Amino acid sequence: MERKKKRLIFRSAVLAILVGTLVFVLIINLNQDRPSLAEGAEAPNFKLDRLDENGAIELNDLEGQGVMINFWATYCEPCKEEMPHMQELYEEYEDQGIEIIAVSVDKNEFVINNFYNSLGLTFPSVHDRNETVMESYEIVPLPTSYFINPDGTIERIVKGPLTLERLDEYFQEILPEA
Repeated sequence: MERKKKRLIFRSAVLAILVGTLVFVLIINLNQDRPSLAEGAEAPNFKLDRLDENGAIELNDLEGQGVMINFWATYCEPCKEEMPHMQELYEEYEDQGIEIIAVSVDKNEFVINNFYNSLGLTFPSVHDRNETVMESYEIVPLPTSYFINPDGTIERIVKGPLTLERLDEYFQEILPEA
């Protein structure tokens, strides 16, 4: 009798593993069918509150402008390195129709604001508290930047830090026509 009980437990465990594996494979395949964001696709709209308490930013409200969406965090060293470059070019391109939206995925707004103020950054920063925008933009490494054309399509996706020269080049690509 004891032997039958052990065999039943063993078979049940094997069956549970097989069912778990099947569910895992189905979930992976279903997620692969979801269309991935790519250059040329329409940028997903979002609306997030600005950290400077100047209301909210909605991407669709920026139609007609070139937009850089930069996903970052204060614990990300490459993010910290590219922020001064973004500020330098923001001062140059803001009047030419380019907007930067820095989307922080940090947990603490106090830490974000301290970091932002310590560098004297003036471009808009928003807090993706629930990481919903991060998920819709399929962000894996930080930093990741999306360069959006004035018509709302994605011109370029850059995973990793940007140099001043690259930023300038990408801003030229999304610059609205005069």
